[in-house]
Amino acid sequence: MNLVESLRAHRLLAIVRGKDPAAALRTVRTLAEEGVAAVEVSLTTADALTVIRQARSDLGPEALLGAGTVRSAEDAARAVEAGASYLVTPALVDGLEEYGVPVLMGALTPSEIEVALARGAAAIKLFPGSLGGPDYLRALRDPFPEVPFVPVGGVDASAAREYLDRGALAVGVGSPLVGDAADGGDVERLRARAAEFRTVVAGERP
Repeated sequence: MNLVESLRAHRLLAIVRGKDPAAALRTVRTLAEEGVAAVEVSLTTADALTVIRQARSDLGPEALLGAGTVRSAEDAARAVEAGASYLVTPALVDGLEEYGVPVLMGALTPSEIEVALARGAAAIKLFPGSLGGPDYLRALRDPFPEVPFVPVGGVDASAAREYLDRGALAVGVGSPLVGDAADGGDVERLRARAAEFRTVVAGERP
C-alpha cells in the first residue's frame, strides 16, 4: 500500500517532534503499536536522523515512516538515507523529485497548490490549516476536486472530524496527539490519545 492509499485508508498522520531522542523513538514505536499507520519524525527533533534510522530498523521496511520539516534537497537526501520512506515539507521546496519517495508538500494558497503539484507532490500538506480552518478546505475542494489534501496545524480531535467531513484525505496531527511524549512524557496517556484519534478519524464517537 502506498502513502496516499494508506492515508486514505487510515485518515491519520502522526507528527513526532521532541527534545529527547530516546523519548521520540519510544513515541514512534508506541504510535505504531497503537495502530497509527503513518508517522512523521520532524527534522527539528533532537538527533532526528538517528531516531528515523533506529525506528526504521525497529518497524521494518514496510512501515510508513517519514521525515517532516524538510526544507531543502540536502534535508531530503539525509532523511532518505536514514530510512524515511516519504518527505513532508512546510512550504514549497524544489529538487525533491530525484529522491524517489512521495512528498507531502506544504502549500496554502491556490497558486502554491499549483506549484506543489507541478513539482510532483503526492499530496498537499495544507499548512497552517488553522489559518483557514475546515471551511477553507471546503472552498478549495471546488477548484481542486481531485487533489489529496492533508491539513496540518492546530488539528485537534474535533477539527480532525470536520476536515475529514469536508473532503480531506487525512489529517496531520502533532501536539494534540503526541502531547509531551516525545519530550519524555507519559506513554500511557499517548496510548489513550492515539485510541481517541483513531476512533475520531474512523467516524465513530470517542
